[in-house]
Amino acid sequence: MKPEIKMVAVDVDGTFVHSDYTYDIQRFKRILARMNEAGCHFVVASGNQYYQLRDLFPGYYDELSFVAENGAFVKDRQELVFTANMPKETVDYTIDVCREYPEVLNILCGVSSAYCERETVSQDFFDLTSIYYHRLQWVDDFKEVNDQILKFAPTVPAEKTYEYYDMFRKRLKGRLEPTTSGHGSIDLIMPGCHKASGLKRLAARWGITPEQCAAFGDGGNDIEMLRYCAHSYAMGNAPQNVKDAAKYVCPSNEEDGVLITLEKLFGGTASL
Repeated sequence: MKPEIKMVAVDVDGTFVHSDYTYDIQRFKRILARMNEAGCHFVVASGNQYYQLRDLFPGYYDELSFVAENGAFVKDRQELVFTANMPKETVDYTIDVCREYPEVLNILCGVSSAYCERETVSQDFFDLTSIYYHRLQWVDDFKEVNDQILKFAPTVPAEKTYEYYDMFRKRLKGRLEPTTSGHGSIDLIMPGCHKASGLKRLAARWGITPEQCAAFGDGGNDIEMLRYCAHSYAMGNAPQNVKDAAKYVCPSNEEDGVLITLEKLFGGTASL
């Protein structure tokens, strides 16, 4: 007997999309139609910026819900549900901490846009960042940005990811919490703000329990939502600590593990 699932939350990088940032759109649309018939919500749950995420679903993103910026930006289809609002004192303190470490390449993430600071990062870094932040601006000084701040997204040398993770955890204790998917990427987010907190906000709106939720992920920033959802799937390409947090392991992102599993959960492959 198939479980009654009313929410499916899916990470993007290393989970939903291939390494070249593609996925089988027509196959997914057929699955989505079956999910809609079953009264199941599809939630894109990522550390990435909302404006970048919605561009992955051209022409139909308003049919989906989003937990973006690692839970700091939550949207129920076309309705904005929640945005984090980092206190100015926390913003300025974190800027000062990051400036002590020249190899930290920082991104400030707001509701309206993300920002890079001139003189601290290169044009090449800005261009690379724009792949993940489709609204990105240069500024002279982070402290002068006039926006509601959601999080910081520092990039550090990949081999020092967990060294910097520990440093941020100690120095920002009580203010912000670090989370990481590895590979030099760290997010500094408000305490209690993560993918699972975003899912809980949507579940409360929809009257859904954790037992009716499924989640797919491959990174450390997916662990909270994998533990929250009763039907949790780590990708085959995920590290062991992520697999340990999930109930099941599905094929890798390159093997379309999410789509394969959703086809099994929502009617098989007969209509494909």
